[in-house]
Amino acid sequence: MKDQGRSTRKRTGGRLKHASNKKRHQLGREPAETTVGETRLQYIDSRGTEKKVRALSTDVAQVATDGEVSEAEIENVVDNPANVNYARRNIITKGAVIETSAGRARVTSRPGQTGQVNAVLLD
Repeated sequence: MKDQGRSTRKRTGGRLKHASNKKRHQLGREPAETTVGETRLQYIDSRGTEKKVRALSTDVAQVATDGEVSEAEIENVVDNPANVNYARRNIITKGAVIETSAGRARVTSRPGQTGQVNAVLLD
């Protein structure tokens, strides 16, 4: 999934002729696949003057409970609906259920895009 451009085929299955070359804003990159461990960040240029912060690994999560937010230690990934193998490999994505020092929590942020793990405590 490197090229984020238009498909090379038409709806009918025929080939499309290129109207232009690939542009830099159509560039795709490999997923960050944030793991549980000592915090490692990667800074990436994004469109405009902005930068993206990718969390390559982290062991801290901001957990929300009834309007209160506290920092908790991530122990491991319990379940990850994005990919069945991600839970085994301790990879954190949005929607993953993680075991923290505060209890089980569901991740609400995208660590590969924002560089931090925000979560909501379950029950």
